[in-house]
Amino acid sequence: MIKLSVIIVNYNVKHFIEQCLFSVFKASEQITCEVFVVDNNSVDGSVTLIKERFPKVKLIENKINTGFSVANNQAIRVAQGEYILLLNPDTVVQEDTFTKVLDFMDANPKAGGLGVKMLDGQGNFAPESKRGLPTPKVAFYKMFGFAKLFPKSKRFGKYHLTYLPENEVSEIEVLSGAFMLMRKSVLDKIGLLDETFFMYGEDIDLSYRITLAGYKNYYFPETQIIHYKGESTKRNSLNYVLIFYKAMAIFSKKHFSGVNAFWFNAMINLAIVLRAGLALISRFLKAFTVPIIDFAIITLGLFKLKTVYSQNTGFEGEIYSDDLLSVAFPLYSLTWIIMVYFNGGYDFPIKFRRIIRGVVMGTAVILIAYSLLPETLRFSRALILLGTLLTLVSFVFTRLLFHVLKFKNYSLINTRIKRIAIVGEENEFTRVSALLKQTQVNPAFVGFVSAEVNGVHNPSYIGKITQIDEIIKVHQINEIIYCAKDISSQFIINNMLLLVSSGVDFKIAPPESLSIIGSNHIENAGDLYIIDVNSITKSNNRRNKRLLDIMVSILAIILSPFLFFLQEKKSNYFFNVIKVLFGFYTWVGYGKINDRSLPEIKKSVLYPSILFNKKLEPDKIKLINLQYAKDYKIEKDLYIIWKCKFKLGN
Repeated sequence: MIKLSVIIVNYNVKHFIEQCLFSVFKASEQITCEVFVVDNNSVDGSVTLIKERFPKVKLIENKINTGFSVANNQAIRVAQGEYILLLNPDTVVQEDTFTKVLDFMDANPKAGGLGVKMLDGQGNFAPESKRGLPTPKVAFYKMFGFAKLFPKSKRFGKYHLTYLPENEVSEIEVLSGAFMLMRKSVLDKIGLLDETFFMYGEDIDLSYRITLAGYKNYYFPETQIIHYKGESTKRNSLNYVLIFYKAMAIFSKKHFSGVNAFWFNAMINLAIVLRAGLALISRFLKAFTVPIIDFAIITLGLFKLKTVYSQNTGFEGEIYSDDLLSVAFPLYSLTWIIMVYFNGGYDFPIKFRRIIRGVVMGTAVILIAYSLLPETLRFSRALILLGTLLTLVSFVFTRLLFHVLKFKNYSLINTRIKRIAIVGEENEFTRVSALLKQTQVNPAFVGFVSAEVNGVHNPSYIGKITQIDEIIKVHQINEIIYCAKDISSQFIINNMLLLVSSGVDFKIAPPESLSIIGSNHIENAGDLYIIDVNSITKSNNRRNKRLLDIMVSILAIILSPFLFFLQEKKSNYFFNVIKVLFGFYTWVGYGKINDRSLPEIKKSVLYPSILFNKKLEPDKIKLINLQYAKDYKIEKDLYIIWKCKFKLGN
């Protein structure tokens, strides 16, 4: 008989699930276990990776994103294990996790469900490891900060049960869906996950139903897991707020009645208004505060510049009409800011060359537009050129000021240079250090810390794992990468706990993988070092690609009297131009195919393999597309468009 059925729902977390499955199969070596992965229509190549690297996985491929509850239920219905474990894909379990939790459940027949101690990627305790039922009072204390002010109070600390010791087995009310172990017999009795919940809330509902049926839920800290993303991920997102509180409303309607239901719903509606408002304000401030500051400084500076210029040159009167300038100057400022944006001047880290290039291009656009205006609307090219200098000075001054004031992300100096220690055996050190060289990390120091007891002669060798404290101090290490092939998950987690106060970051390199995964904080989705095949999806490349699409489309319309008659296929010419102009297609991509193993972009009219004058095999086309995505530059699109200018109607 199968002892344990592990069920993982995956959605576009290819590199996380690779590490998760590696740890799951190591932890299940001593028990009879089956592993299900339910993929909710991922487009990141997860399915291909699972099939190739983990053939023992029972894979269920959904054609749509069914949500968490539906996907888990699909696997539970066919699972044969005595116990069911719902596990998040962004977790790493210890080698003894499964045996320890199953032994505890076997010894406690009234235990219906169990959760474990979870740590974030830095080794910090994740508070969602143990939770209480979110009654109206509990929700109120959490929302208005009483839970944070009085964490040890049994009255105020019930949301995360912060008054319970972190390292003692305790009865709890709510299990986390990130690691939720249950008896199959209990699920047969109480029913599966409620599919009314799309995401969030289903773990609360199921935990509550377990206790209503007379069973107990336990927090079990005698084994730990890493949970990278954590409950806090994307809490400032409006989408999170709406989905989460909608789930709470479903829970309230299902389980509360009378006064409790009224107050709980009132709390939910208040929370939605407050949190949604904060999310919108936060998003607006994050996106537009700096551009608004730039706009105000440049516009006001232009008016001051005009006053100083007119006083020193003697040019006065109608040519500097306030009505005209009140329109022209804001448009100038907006043009410079837009062009700086399209040149990556608002991306991090701040690069002055991007800002300078954007301002220069903005000036060119302004001068071209100026030359096309009627004589009555022209007033002074000198003001435009002086405004260019003013704009450059403004951008440099504000960025230097932000740097001095230590605004987030505006540091002009890399204050945290990567000094990395790779812990493992010599072969894995060689592989992982070579992988680092192919990423964009570019560390200042990479040292080899041996997991073996015997001495090592590698020139990069700096010591043994037993000396890690001294190694961190002597070599000023600020990041440790553990090689999972050579070191157990249990050792990694215990080592992280020992070093949690050292200030170093932690990452794990799964064997035979092209990824290195970690997280510096529970609120981060996770840091990822990979050989970058996603160059085409970087924000600046997406932005430039979209700008090129618009410009080429406009040019194709202007030149259509000539280009249309030269097309190999005329019928789709205008349809393609409109599709690209309005963002439904892009001019250059992978064509009209949908290859989920490649970074996701829009369907395209043209594609790199179109340059070949013969029909290519699918594998060859895929390789060409992969190279296009990996080494993407806008010049490639320009070259393909120029070479295929008579194929725009394809």
